[in-house]
Amino acid sequence: MQETEKKYLKWYQKVAYGAGDLASNTSYGLVSSFVLLYLSDTMGLNTGIIGTLMLVSKFLDGISDVIFGNLIDRTKSKLGKARPWMLYAQIGVSLCLVLLFSIPGGLGSTAQYAYFFAFYTILNAVFYTANGIAYSALSALITRNKNERVQLGSIRFMFAVVTNIVMGFAVTGGVEAFGGGAAGWRMVAIICGVIGLVVNTISCLCVKELPEEENPAAEEAKPQDDKIGFVESLRLLLSNKYYILIVAIYIVYYFMSNLTTGSAIYFMKHVLGNGSLLGLFSMMKMFPVIIALIFTPVLVKKTGSMQKVNFWGYVVSDILGVFLIVFAMQKSLPMMLLFMFLKGTFAGTMSGTLNALIAEISGYTYRTKGVHIDGMMFSCSSLGVKVGGGIGTAAVGWLLDAAGYVGTAEAQTGGAVSMIFNMYITIPVILGVVITVFLGLMKVEKENKRIDMERAEK
Repeated sequence: MQETEKKYLKWYQKVAYGAGDLASNTSYGLVSSFVLLYLSDTMGLNTGIIGTLMLVSKFLDGISDVIFGNLIDRTKSKLGKARPWMLYAQIGVSLCLVLLFSIPGGLGSTAQYAYFFAFYTILNAVFYTANGIAYSALSALITRNKNERVQLGSIRFMFAVVTNIVMGFAVTGGVEAFGGGAAGWRMVAIICGVIGLVVNTISCLCVKELPEEENPAAEEAKPQDDKIGFVESLRLLLSNKYYILIVAIYIVYYFMSNLTTGSAIYFMKHVLGNGSLLGLFSMMKMFPVIIALIFTPVLVKKTGSMQKVNFWGYVVSDILGVFLIVFAMQKSLPMMLLFMFLKGTFAGTMSGTLNALIAEISGYTYRTKGVHIDGMMFSCSSLGVKVGGGIGTAAVGWLLDAAGYVGTAEAQTGGAVSMIFNMYITIPVILGVVITVFLGLMKVEKENKRIDMERAEK
């Protein structure tokens, strides 16, 4: 009991760790929210082709997740297992971000598509994967206190939310401030890349991984743990039903998130008729998550279950989503913002518990199989973010193209406007119900307690 109550982190280390999501979202947020707009309305490329390239890229991206997870598990250095990957991969992230938003205008369209595909894939499949998996795994390597892990999850998502709100207000205005067009996008990408590099470095160097005798990934580890091959580690992952479930949650969640994020600017411009509303809607959609994350550690501690908090929060959110659809159809701006705020407040608890849930799932593998594979286990976060998010972003391109959207046109067809409405409002509500079902099945905490009690009785 004393062991679980021990505190490992100081307040500034928790904040520093959480700030890593600021670094992550200056790159991921710019790509997921604005790269399609940059490609379609500035570079004049076809959204359907872009969507297809994104999907192909995500197949490659998904493969790299478990590879880097396995590499992190095998890493031994003065910085530990995860921190070297988190620290150095950000250099590649920042560089590729700038190159992605610097497509040469003199190239032919085929060469421009190839250029985009190359740097989009390298950014996501290599550098963002290595950085993201290491950052997520780090939460299990710097503390073994369950409440501290929940706090870390809450703090990091607060940074993510604030960063995305700022991006929603600042990016399009920043592009215009730097002259608009391709030059404006390139300068914004440079600024985001520099901010990401500086903040990521600070975040990485302010925390330390636990020594072997305290590290949960090393406690009572069998000598052969580090010798487990990639295929065997993959088999262990796939035999854990809760790993499959958390991957599904991540994929659906980030598909939903990127579908709304990618279609948001189009919704403001073509449904509400005012592109400047993007910042306000981003704030009202994300700010309630901060409120939810403040109370999440308290709720989890009081109920003793992350699953209960998340499940019932989503149930209420789903009900509120029905009202959101009604008011969106009426174009009632105040009521849309109100119900978006309420919906986000109830659904926001899950964001702060995802890393802690993965740590519980990793603990389930250790309890049932006797080995630790934390790096590969945390690959589910990167896998879900990029596969779900990538397909979500790609789906925006496909659906816009299928509905007849033309980026350079003065006005869009009724079919295109209807499709934009469904992408931003209706489909996400339906996907929220799917997540609720998955959360109802996520009983890994209860299962771990049962196993521990059975062993204690022997």
